[in-house]
Amino acid sequence: MPQESSHRVVVIVDENSNPFELGCATEIFGLHRPELGGRLYDFRLCSPDPHTLMRDGFFTLTGVADLAIADTADTLIVPNRPDIATPRRPDVLDTIRRAHARRARLVGFCSGAFILAEAGVLDGRRATAHWQWTGEFRTRFPHVHLEPDVLFVDDGDILTSAGSAAALDLGLHLVRRDHGAQTAHSVSRRLVFAAHRDGGQRQFVERPVPDLPDESLAPVLAWAQHHLDTPLTVTALAARAAVSPATLHRRFQAQLGTTPLAWLTGERVTLARRLIELGERRLDVVARRTGLGTTANLRAVLRRETGLTPSDYRRRFSPTPPQ
Repeated sequence: MPQESSHRVVVIVDENSNPFELGCATEIFGLHRPELGGRLYDFRLCSPDPHTLMRDGFFTLTGVADLAIADTADTLIVPNRPDIATPRRPDVLDTIRRAHARRARLVGFCSGAFILAEAGVLDGRRATAHWQWTGEFRTRFPHVHLEPDVLFVDDGDILTSAGSAAALDLGLHLVRRDHGAQTAHSVSRRLVFAAHRDGGQRQFVERPVPDLPDESLAPVLAWAQHHLDTPLTVTALAARAAVSPATLHRRFQAQLGTTPLAWLTGERVTLARRLIELGERRLDVVARRTGLGTTANLRAVLRRETGLTPSDYRRRFSPTPPQ
């Protein structure tokens, strides 16, 4: 069970910041968690002004530390706000640059990617932002490798998320990185939120409302998730859904924005990651239970999907060190 952490997370709150993302950061990083043995992080808020007017004047934030405390952050969450065209304050940008120079972890929720880019720390790096700002972001910051159709991007020491709810996905991803899968699942249960949505998942899918209620993929998806250890095929999924493979492909594209095979592979990888995180060291067992077949295929698929070998993934995410 995690002990009280000395890892300091600092959130910079600037004028017109969004309350939702501030609430997400507070909920994930700031709460006392007796069920986990205490606080997961040393959490602080700071602002360049003693009175900070939040988005649309909803309320004024007072009583938080000044910017100096940001220089002590291990993880610094930068401001986000809807007026992306307004230049950020030089003292806030300088604070971000100093944090980056001393190798602090930087996090931008939603429009926070704009302030990271404005500070100059995203040049040559991967990032994401809300889909509605893709064009403007690319015009203003052409040297940033923007990935506009994902929930969040983990580029090591700089992490960015898309729209508001994706702040929760990225926050839980950080808890998972720092404290392991079990702790992240505990936090997600308290949030009553999905424990893990992969960062590569699409931000949104434009689709018409189905004409018939029985076109939902939910039943066949649930069935497949409970049979990943069997040699499932697209033909088998189509038979389970009582449709042709071509119809199944159309429904996957319309409802999930992907193909049946890509979805199935993603589910197998998610299960493999979960098993490794929970301490399963026998790769043949992981391969068999996930339906990936052989350890060689498990290694190849995991590396392709996560950039890590099983042993690297275990070292980073397993709750117990390798023997």
